[in-house]
Amino acid sequence: MIYFFSAIVLLGVLITIHEFGHFIVARYFGVYVQRFSIGMGPVFYKKHDKQGTEFALSALPLGGYVAMLSDRAIAEDESILDGLSKEQLANTFESKPKWQRALIMLAGPVANFLLAILVFAIIYSNSVERQFDATVVLNETSKIENQYAFEDGDVLEFIEGKKINNLQDLRLELLSHSGKSGFINFGFKDTVGNRFEEAIEVNNFLSNENEQINPENALGFTIDLKLRPYIGQIADGLPVASSGLQVNDLILSVESQPIKYFDDIREAIASSRSVIQIEVLRDSQRLYFDVELSKREVEGVEQNYIGIVPGTRLNILESIVKGAKETFNMSYKTITFIGKMLTGNLGTQNLSGPIGIVQMAGDTAKAGIIPFLYLMALLSISLGVLNLLPIPVLDGGQLVLLGVEAINRGPIPEKVENVIYSGGWALVMLLMFFAIFNDISRFF
Repeated sequence: MIYFFSAIVLLGVLITIHEFGHFIVARYFGVYVQRFSIGMGPVFYKKHDKQGTEFALSALPLGGYVAMLSDRAIAEDESILDGLSKEQLANTFESKPKWQRALIMLAGPVANFLLAILVFAIIYSNSVERQFDATVVLNETSKIENQYAFEDGDVLEFIEGKKINNLQDLRLELLSHSGKSGFINFGFKDTVGNRFEEAIEVNNFLSNENEQINPENALGFTIDLKLRPYIGQIADGLPVASSGLQVNDLILSVESQPIKYFDDIREAIASSRSVIQIEVLRDSQRLYFDVELSKREVEGVEQNYIGIVPGTRLNILESIVKGAKETFNMSYKTITFIGKMLTGNLGTQNLSGPIGIVQMAGDTAKAGIIPFLYLMALLSISLGVLNLLPIPVLDGGQLVLLGVEAINRGPIPEKVENVIYSGGWALVMLLMFFAIFNDISRFF
C-alpha cells in the first residue's frame, strides 16, 4: 500500500500546486472560476466558497483542472448561465486582456517551478551534502590514448563550463552531449592545483542506449569519486562535540599528515594516540584543535574514530539560492533531453508514465523523506517544463494560440481551433500510451 499512498500524495501535491497557480492568478484578475478540481472524472466531494467556485475531489487522481467561465463553454451549453450573476457573466476568461490570459496560463508551470525551489531549499537546509572530486584513473582498462595533458589523479572539475560536484552532475552533463561529434571541453585540476582545459574529440557520443545508462564509462578513462574532507555533522555525546570543530570546516591535516580526501583521515588516526591535532580551514583561516578520539568495535576489532560525517551544510538563504539554481539547471536539462529524444540522440528508456511514477514514489518513500522530496522536486520541474511545450491543450500551446490571436488581431476560426485542439489531445494521448508501454516493458 505504500506505493499507492505515496503516489497519491506525490501526484496530489504536484497537481494541486499547478492548478492553484492557474486559480489564484485567475482570481486576481477577476475571472470567474466555476470549478477547481483535483483529479478527473466523477466528483465524489465538493464544496462551494463565497464567490461561487466549486472545490472538488474527483475519482481519477491523474490530473486536475480549473474550469474558468468562458464564452466557448457558454456557446456550447447555455445552461451554464443558470444561477450566475451579471458580475460573474461579465468576467469570462475571454473578457480579459491577452496579457492577463497569458499570465493565467503561465501561472501553473511557474507554481511548479516555485514548488521545486521550495522543496530543494528544504532538502538542502536539512541534509548533509557530500562534496566529491571526480578523479581521473588511467590504467590498463583505459580506452583513451592519453595524448592529452591530464594524468592519473587529476580532478575533472568542469565539462563545457559546468561544475561537476557529484555523480549526477557528471552523468547529466555528459548526457546533454549525446549524439555529438566534434570536441567537448573538459576542465581539470592537477595534483598540485594547476587548472587547465582539454578538448576531447568524440564521434557520435553516447549514441547507444546501453552507454547512456552509465555515461561516465564512455569517456575512455575511469572516474573515481572521492569525498572531500569537509565536516558535515559532528556527533553529540562524543569528545569531538566539545573540541571546537564546526560544521563546514575543511580538514587540512591530522597529526601533521596532509589530508586530501576523507578516507585519508581513517588511515591517519588508525594508530594514533588518544588525542590528535587537527588542522582545518575556516573562513580562510587555518585553525588547530586538539581532539580526543573515540573507540568502536568493527567486526571484532577495536578502531579509533573521531565522530564526524563528511559533507557541508547550507543555511536557509543559501539553500533557497541553490534551490533556484538547481531548478533552473534541471529545467534546462529537461528541455535539452526532450530535444535529444525527438532527434533520436537520447534513448526514451527513462520516459515514465503513471506506473513508473507509482513505482518511483513507493521506492523513494521507503528510502526516506529526503529521497521522496527530491523526486517531488524533479517531477514538479518536469511537469512545469512539459506544460510549457507548444502543444495545444497544454499551457504552452494555449500561449502560442494567444500569440497567434494577437498577431491576427482576432480569434482563430472555431473549426481551425477544434482541429488544433483535437491534434493536441491525440499527441498527448500518444505520448501517454508510449510512456505506459515503457513502464510495462520494464517488467519483461
